[in-house]
Parts: sequence; structure tokens; C-alpha cells
Amino acid sequence: MKTSIQRGLVLRNENCNENYTTDFIYQLYSEEGKGVFDCRKNVLGHMQQGGAPSPFDRNFGTKISAKAMQWISKKLKETYRKGKVFANTDDSVCLLGMRRRNLVFQPVAELKNETDFVHRIPKEQWWLKLRPLMKILAKYKTSYDVSDSGQLEHV
Repeated sequence: MKTSIQRGLVLRNENCNENYTTDFIYQLYSEEGKGVFDCRKNVLGHMQQGGAPSPFDRNFGTKISAKAMQWISKKLKETYRKGKVFANTDDSVCLLGMRRRNLVFQPVAELKNETDFVHRIPKEQWWLKLRPLMKILAKYKTSYDVSDSGQLEHV
């Protein structure tokens, strides 16, 4: 990033305008930017659907599978008695995921309190705290109250 290259970013809501679609904006910038800049489009929903795994994906998959196998082995040793496995505690059913740059095992019983089952999403979204910044960048004429709790409103 410490070069003379300048970058721009266009963020767009899929429901903002029926005429200015993502494809239209991409084609407009591509046509007008010939020889001056290039243009790429990226739809996050499409990115989340996967594709060809990158070396990072393969490495990360290996790391989390190794960590999961260590956890399973440890739990089997802890709960094995008289030829049987007694997995009847809350921490015997866990989900492995990233929390603030760390791989963390979280009991599913704890996740129940953090999940909105009707809408199939977490009750608190970390990125909602970025809304005041997005309003500033979009030059909204509004109050920039940063006391947003990050709760999601369903409409």
C-alpha cells in the first residue's frame, strides 16, 4: 500500500436501487476507467459460497482439524470409565470457531443464549458497531451517536 497506487471502494446495498445494480455499476466503472483504472466486483454472498480452496484455506482447515482431534482425544480420556464414554456435561458438545484471533471451543449450550433461532443469526453482530463510521463515510446528514449497542433490528 506504500506505492503510488490509489484504491477506491464502492459499497452497495442490494436493495438500494433497482436501476443501479451491482452489474451496472461495475460495467459503468469498467467502461469509464479504461486506461486510467481497472475495476473488479465482489459480491460477499457469492464469496461465502466457496469455490476453489486457497493455500490459506487448506492450512487453516488442517489447523482446526488437528485442534478438534486433540479436543476429542482429551474428552474421550476424561470421560472414559469402565468401558463406556460418559459425555453428559455441557462442554461435551462444542463448536470450534474463531473469537478475536483465537480458536475457541464454545459449548453449544452457551451458544443457545447468543442465537436468534427465528432469523438464524447471532443476536449481536460485531460489525453493527461500524454503522456510525459507515454513516460518516457515506456523508449522511445525521447525528453520529456512537452509543449503538450493535443489536440487529428485524423488519
